[in-house]
Amino acid sequence: MAKKLQRTVQTQQRPAAVKKAVDGGGSGGPTFATKKSGGGRVRPAALADFTSQFATLLEAGIPVVRSLYVLEGQLKAGPLKRTLAAVAEDVEGGTPLSEALGKYPRTFDNLYTNMVRAGEAGGIQDVILARLAVFMEKAEQIKSKVKGALAYPVVVIGIALLVVLAVMIYVVPKFKQIFQQMIGEDLPPMTQFLIAISNMVRDYWWAWAILVPLLYITHRVACSRARGYRLFRDKALLRLPLFGQLIRKTIVARFSRTFGTLVESGVPHLEALEIVRASVRNLVLEDAIEGILHSIREGEGIARPMGESGIFDDLIINMVDVGEQTGELDRMLIRIADRYEIEVDRTVDVVFKVIEPILIVALAIFVGFIVIALLAPMLKLMQKMQR
Repeated sequence: MAKKLQRTVQTQQRPAAVKKAVDGGGSGGPTFATKKSGGGRVRPAALADFTSQFATLLEAGIPVVRSLYVLEGQLKAGPLKRTLAAVAEDVEGGTPLSEALGKYPRTFDNLYTNMVRAGEAGGIQDVILARLAVFMEKAEQIKSKVKGALAYPVVVIGIALLVVLAVMIYVVPKFKQIFQQMIGEDLPPMTQFLIAISNMVRDYWWAWAILVPLLYITHRVACSRARGYRLFRDKALLRLPLFGQLIRKTIVARFSRTFGTLVESGVPHLEALEIVRASVRNLVLEDAIEGILHSIREGEGIARPMGESGIFDDLIINMVDVGEQTGELDRMLIRIADRYEIEVDRTVDVVFKVIEPILIVALAIFVGFIVIALLAPMLKLMQKMQR
C-alpha cells in the first residue's frame, strides 16, 4: 500500500520534472519534441508491452497524459523513455495523441498511429490499443518462432564453414608437401581438385574478403533503389523449395492480421489497405494489394483481385467473399490470420525437421570427399610399394 501511494505521489509530481527535462532544464537546450526520430529504435517486444500496459491504464479510467507519465516513469533510460516524455508533453499541451505519436515514426509506425487515430475518432482508445497490443504480440511470436528455428542450421553451417576453412588453410597444404615428396606430381584427380581449392582459399583470401562484402553492399543498394531487382528477389523467395511456402504463409498471416485489425478498429477499407501496403516488405504482396485497391476504387469486391494475385489460396478467397457479403470481413480476416499462424508453426517444424538430415548428409558427403581425397595418394603409394 505504501509503495502504491509513493508511486501515485511520484506520478503526480512527474509532469513538472519531465517538462523540465524535456525543455532542457531551462538552459535553452534542445527539446525531445524536436527530435522526430525519438532518439533511436525501440524493440518490438518493448513497444508491445508498453501498448498493453497503456491499454490497461486507459481501461481503468486513468487519463491519457497521466498514463503516459506513469509508463514513462517506470521505464529505464532509453529511446522509448525519451519518446514517451516528449509525447506526454505534447498531449498535455493539447496535441492529439495520434499526432504526437506521429512525430516519431521510428518508434510508432503508420499502422500504430492510424489505429490510435481511429480509436480517438470512435472514443474507444483503450479497446483499439488492446487490439493493437494483441496484434504486435502475435507478429512478434511468429518472428521469434522463425528466428528460433533458423538458429540451429545457421550455427551448424557457420561451424562447418570454419572447420572447412581451417582444413583448407592448415591441413591440406601439409599433406600436399608430403605427397609431392613421396609421390611427385602424379596425384589422383580428387586430391588435385582438393589441393586446387586449398590453394585458391589460401592465395586469394583477400579477393574473398573484398568480394563478399561488395556483393552484399550491391545487393542492399539494388534492393533499396531498383524495384525490378526487389520484385525478382521476392518472386524467387516465394518459389524456393520448403522455404517458399513458409514465406508465403507468413506474409499472408501478417496481411490478414493487419488488415483485419484495422477494419475491426473502424478504419475504412481503402485507408486500411493503404496502411497495410505501406507496412509490407514483399513486393509481390504489395502489387497484390495495389490490385485490390484498384478493384475497390472501381466499385468491385476484394475477393476477385486476391484470387488473381496467386498468393492467396481458394479457402482465403472464399472466406473473404463470405465476409464481404455478410459484413463480417474483419472477423473472417482474423480467423484467416489465426489459421495461418498455426500453419506457420507447423510449417516451421516440418521445414527444419527436413533441413536437419539434409545438413547432416551434406556435411557427411563433404567430409567424406576430403577424407577420400587425402587417403587416395596413400593407397596409390602402397600399390607402388607392393609392385
